[in-house]
Amino acid sequence: MPEPKPNLKPETKKLLSRKNRMARRRPEFRRQEWFRYGKFDDSWRKPRGKHSKLREHLDWRPPVVDAGYRGPREVRGLHPSGFREVMVHNVNDLLKINREIEAARIGSTVGARKRELIVQKADELNVKVLNRGSQ
Repeated sequence: MPEPKPNLKPETKKLLSRKNRMARRRPEFRRQEWFRYGKFDDSWRKPRGKHSKLREHLDWRPPVVDAGYRGPREVRGLHPSGFREVMVHNVNDLLKINREIEAARIGSTVGARKRELIVQKADELNVKVLNRGSQ
């Protein structure tokens, strides 16, 4: 059976390709001084210090999260393939998916045996599974 493709309007396809292009160019936003202390991971935190150079957006500091880095509103929640993601934890969750516009993402807590059953049932129903081979 061929790989399922989303049913998208031409204007939505344009916006989606624009969003994907923007995502490739978007910098990696890291927490201020993430490299300095072991207790900091690099996940983004807003700089709040009174004398913070990062908060003041000085040129020689790394980029700061801003609204200008967002993608187009119409395609903001979509996966790069064009589908909306729906979390699936069992086979019955697959039955609720609209395969024209939604794709399944298997939850990280699902074990190997149930994951295999979900993938088999998704193939029968022609539902796209976004994380088929991971984990």
